[in-house]
Amino acid sequence: MKRSVLSAALGLALAAGLATLPTTATAAPAAAVAPAVQGYTPAAHAGSAADAAEAAHNRAFFRAVVASVKAKRAADPWLRTVTVTYDTANAPSFTGQIATAARIWNGSVRNVRLQETGGTGDFSYYEGSDSQGSYASTDGHGHGYVFLDYQQNQEYDSVRVTTHETGHVLGLPDDYSGPCSELMSGGGPGPSCTNPYPDANERGEVDYLWANGLASAN
Repeated sequence: MKRSVLSAALGLALAAGLATLPTTATAAPAAAVAPAVQGYTPAAHAGSAADAAEAAHNRAFFRAVVASVKAKRAADPWLRTVTVTYDTANAPSFTGQIATAARIWNGSVRNVRLQETGGTGDFSYYEGSDSQGSYASTDGHGHGYVFLDYQQNQEYDSVRVTTHETGHVLGLPDDYSGPCSELMSGGGPGPSCTNPYPDANERGEVDYLWANGLASAN
């Protein structure tokens, strides 16, 4: 949700589920090519053509993150759990939601771990206003990012939105027709859905994708 940039106010807003407008916004990086986008709301979903495009976009985003982490496996061929780093400098209003999303995923899967870094991570979070809503994308240079839209994070549960978009980082596609119990159904079940946890199938898919330090990734 739109949160005050003041840390004290942020903590209260997170606890009470309140939303306040930040005074500044950070624009997401401009893509050198058409960005690979995975959104949250089903409004952009338009049938089989959109399904195919979103599947391709999700693979592109996942490959961008994998390209960044593969060097870690090269340095340690026996690595079984990969640490994927992220930075939040460009999303100061959402640090609480991002930390919660990371905890949820770290408690749900075993073959990959999310960890915040003070520098530039394997992927980045950005915040601002965009008519597309929140989405995961690539910047055209092999680096992925998650964009969190203020208005959408007011209308929908902000932790669910953030955890959903982070799911794209880990390789999961959208499935807007799914139930609320499915995290990647995104905005499909409507704003009343507040479940921020991946279901058993989603947890299993992420562990499969990241098995044995990306052994299953091409």
